[in-house]
Amino acid sequence: MKKIAAILGLITLAAFQSCEGPMGPIGPEGPQGPQGQPGVNITSEVFQVDVDFTEANNFEQIFEFNPRIQANDVVLAFIRWDTSGQNPIWRALPQTIFFNEGVLIYNYDFTRDDFKLFLDGPIDYRTLGAEWTRGQRFRVVVVPGEFAGSRIDWTNYEDVVKLLGIEEQDFLNSEIALSK
Repeated sequence: MKKIAAILGLITLAAFQSCEGPMGPIGPEGPQGPQGQPGVNITSEVFQVDVDFTEANNFEQIFEFNPRIQANDVVLAFIRWDTSGQNPIWRALPQTIFFNEGVLIYNYDFTRDDFKLFLDGPIDYRTLGAEWTRGQRFRVVVVPGEFAGSRIDWTNYEDVVKLLGIEEQDFLNSEIALSK
């Protein structure tokens, strides 16, 4: 009796090994299902702008988005703060500088249609040297709303461009119109 049970056990084991379970087909492959919806290509817009903050432009500059950004998109702005060798050091806005005469803040805001870079803070901007008001370089990144839940430090320029797959040439090839 034990021999018959052992033989039946081996036959059953061999039968189960020749079939595939949930990870593969048990019989012939069935028909292919319907085509799914096309995937979404999520891209981020980027801009590099040089700004002169002057009394003539009220110490601000407004740039238009064309086309306008999506309602759930977020805009980040970074200022070239310094360089380390040939590498620029980028800081997230707002950035605050303390002077004996008062406080200067490089700041920004945005809508779906535009973004504005401006000087802020309780200081007479006319007393600032050209190093604080002329030729200020900014990088602006439109973060698609789909990334809003990502757990990164949004003030860290390197983390932001890495997450969004942005490369240096993306900024260099960007164009943005001044708002009139």
